[in-house]
Amino acid sequence: MPYVNIKVTREGVTADQKAELISGVTDLLVRVLDKSPATTFVVIDEVALEDWGIGGLPVEQYRRSVVR
Repeated sequence: MPYVNIKVTREGVTADQKAELISGVTDLLVRVLDKSPATTFVVIDEVALEDWGIGGLPVEQYRRSVVR
């Protein structure tokens, strides 16, 4: 019974994109691990940008630093 948790920043991920992620991850687990789609759970959490950090920086500040 696989459980996959995908976390993305809250930046306009559409319902269609989420559906594609759910389908694609499920298909991958079926193909690679021979898991049943009926018992495969995929949860997508959207995280506010100010609640996400990379390399010790809030994500917006990190992005500005790598664009330079």
